[in-house]
Amino acid sequence: MSQAPRNPTRSVKIGSVIIGAGHPIAVQSMCATKTADVATTVAQIEHLVEAGADVIRVAVDTKTDAAALAEIRKRTKANLSCDLQENYRLAADIAPSVDKIRYNPGHLYHHERFKPWQDKVKFLVDTAGENDCAMRVGVNCGSLDPAKREKYPKEDRINPMLDSALEHCELLDKLGFTRYVVSLKNSDPAAVVEANQKFAAQRPEVPLHLGVTEAGMPPEGVLKTQQAFEQLIAAGIGDTIRVSLTVPAFDKQQEIAAGRKILNDIAAGRFVGMTAEGDAGLNIISCPSCSRVENSAFVDLAVKVREATRYAADHAISIAVMGCRVNGPGETDMTDLGLWCGPKFVNLKRGEATLGSFSYEEILPRLKQELDALIAAKQA
Repeated sequence: MSQAPRNPTRSVKIGSVIIGAGHPIAVQSMCATKTADVATTVAQIEHLVEAGADVIRVAVDTKTDAAALAEIRKRTKANLSCDLQENYRLAADIAPSVDKIRYNPGHLYHHERFKPWQDKVKFLVDTAGENDCAMRVGVNCGSLDPAKREKYPKEDRINPMLDSALEHCELLDKLGFTRYVVSLKNSDPAAVVEANQKFAAQRPEVPLHLGVTEAGMPPEGVLKTQQAFEQLIAAGIGDTIRVSLTVPAFDKQQEIAAGRKILNDIAAGRFVGMTAEGDAGLNIISCPSCSRVENSAFVDLAVKVREATRYAADHAISIAVMGCRVNGPGETDMTDLGLWCGPKFVNLKRGEATLGSFSYEEILPRLKQELDALIAAKQA
């Protein structure tokens, strides 16, 4: 398969995979098993490798997860990327076991709030350098740095992401660390295209990891992802990709298959095209299954939400179904109706307002009640 010419002049090595500077586009997936369950996580990693994954992301939230990751490393030769969230200091525990560390600028402020974020990045840089790790600066629309969000109008979902990514690149360059890639993810394909185009125009040498975050269930989630990827990759933007689908934990190979098909379609000139502005209907946003999902019923609930709301297909309303606390609060703030799923209850939101917590059995009738009210308000 021929690839579009790459923009970056710099390549980054992630395990045995080299991205950027003319190399083929790499496909990534993420484990949906609990990292502390070593045997099950290793089984999923090997399953994803067999399906064609070049890089596999594993989440670590605790010291227990970090200890498990060390054992996982002994049992697989896969290229592993570790996803850090609030506790950036866990990097020291996981770096010896992985090929890449991914950190989110919007989560650095959670831990040791008195400490400047620049000092925290310096710690990550030193840790990555000592352990021969690459890094990814993962900027996500649902968990932006509050300081960046406050600088821009609420409706601006592009410039806060871009500002954050460019600021972190500048610091990494100043610290002399060049083995990094950047991602700017949004649940809206058009926003993904715009953010990555603008970043590539300003920093064309930096390899980019592409993804439509919370793309949703197949086939809709695959379509959203292809709409973004084909515009970017055909223009030479993008070096690794992730198709983020809401699927059962051991159906994650669907992400790999979808990514490979999208790349083949782009190479063959088979484009689906972006939805025309003003032609949007009901939009269901749901995050991918991952190890942080607090109740596996979340995946089934997302499917039920899609079926139960089909009658509203022609209405320009957004519904988010989120599986955990990482992006749940932020992403549901930006949709008309949001379901933020916990272990036993689902938090229902209308915009930024929380309407209450409901059991998994109670939530659908309550959601439809709010959806009907929204439709009536829009038609009034």
